[in-house]
Amino acid sequence: MVYICIRGKYICMNKAERTKQFIVEKTAPVFNTKGYAGTSLSDMTEATGLTKGSIYGNFTNKDDVALAAFDYNWKRIAGIIRQEMDKKSTIKEKLLVYVEYDKIVNFPVPMGGCPVLNTAVEADDTHPPLKKKANEAFIAWKDKLTVLLEEGIRRKEFNAAINPEQIALTIIAMIEGGIMIAKLSGKPAYRNAIMLSMKKLIDDLS
Repeated sequence: MVYICIRGKYICMNKAERTKQFIVEKTAPVFNTKGYAGTSLSDMTEATGLTKGSIYGNFTNKDDVALAAFDYNWKRIAGIIRQEMDKKSTIKEKLLVYVEYDKIVNFPVPMGGCPVLNTAVEADDTHPPLKKKANEAFIAWKDKLTVLLEEGIRRKEFNAAINPEQIALTIIAMIEGGIMIAKLSGKPAYRNAIMLSMKKLIDDLS
């Protein structure tokens, strides 16, 4: 048994578990960049340096690897954001962390951009399990933001008349829309403009 550090926590893993973790870490950026359909077995063997037998000896199939890779990518980004929020004292400061999202996570991290956006666009109705994963991540994100906004109201940082869930949805839409537009146009300035609008939205909550 070996202890390894995953997102700041030391976890005891046997050889099989370490191999699975290695496969996920190496293939996660490939799936996030090329997508599920675009990622081949040769991509996975090249990224890991392992044989087909080694990969499928630890995972049932490509779907199994892709789902684990999505979890890894999303938890990595969520963990970075959480660490930055923990450094802030007010709810407003915590929300403003998202305005600097690209700088905080040294965008794009993981390679390929936001896994929720990428997976939602690609999976849509073609891969229900991946679509379900992306939707669960979105719901968790929306709920977390809603709770933060409700706490802001309780602390009297924000106007009690605001609708926390509506604001949470708007923030997510601006973040994901900004990323999509910047990637599509090749102009990061468009995303920066959208983030300035999001900052104004947050500033106007009080």
